[in-house]
Amino acid sequence: MANLKITLIKSLIGRLKSHKACANGLGVKKINQSSVVKDTPENRGMIKKIEYMLRVENEK
Repeated sequence: MANLKITLIKSLIGRLKSHKACANGLGVKKINQSSVVKDTPENRGMIKKIEYMLRVENEK
């Protein structure tokens, strides 16, 4: 299964609680912090919810 590199590019300040929870679930808490997650439907759903705050790249 492929991996995705997630980078938080916008602040979590003032965001909905559910959006903060998604970012925490993906392993990013600070701006410019990166995390590598598996490409699963669950992770894709969290990414879709907060995609306006993230940069997503395919990891090999």
